[in-house]
Amino acid sequence: MKTNYFKIIFSIFLILITTNLSAQEKIIKDIEEAKAISKQVTQYFKENNTIEAFKILKSFWPLPENEIYSLENQTIQSLNVISQRFGKPESILKIKEQNIPDAAFRETYLVKFEYTAIRLVFTYYKNSKGWIINAFKWDDNYAEEFK
Repeated sequence: MKTNYFKIIFSIFLILITTNLSAQEKIIKDIEEAKAISKQVTQYFKENNTIEAFKILKSFWPLPENEIYSLENQTIQSLNVISQRFGKPESILKIKEQNIPDAAFRETYLVKFEYTAIRLVFTYYKNSKGWIINAFKWDDNYAEEFK
């Protein structure tokens, strides 16, 4: 009898855990809203306000919360180092926009610092409900944009 009770409790616990694995709560209605999200997140990166940037990303990104949290912590540490080594952020530049109609949309931005820039790449995917963030990355490898 105790074994069945623990199995039931464990099953309920697993259901609760698995239903809350994804941080995504919202759907993006169209590409214009996706563009506004990209622009706002990029602005927060320029301001070194990683917490607010990731609040936005989490709402639309069906990635497990622990993975987003890990990426957020790494980003906080890295942006602090970038600011110390490469000077103050100076401006934002949108460098690319790509669209696969009714399937995917990607935007690429640069946040320019005094001595270098970082690249932010937002990829959105359209499912049956609307648009979601399919991928987000940032790096200092903007040399790839010359190809």
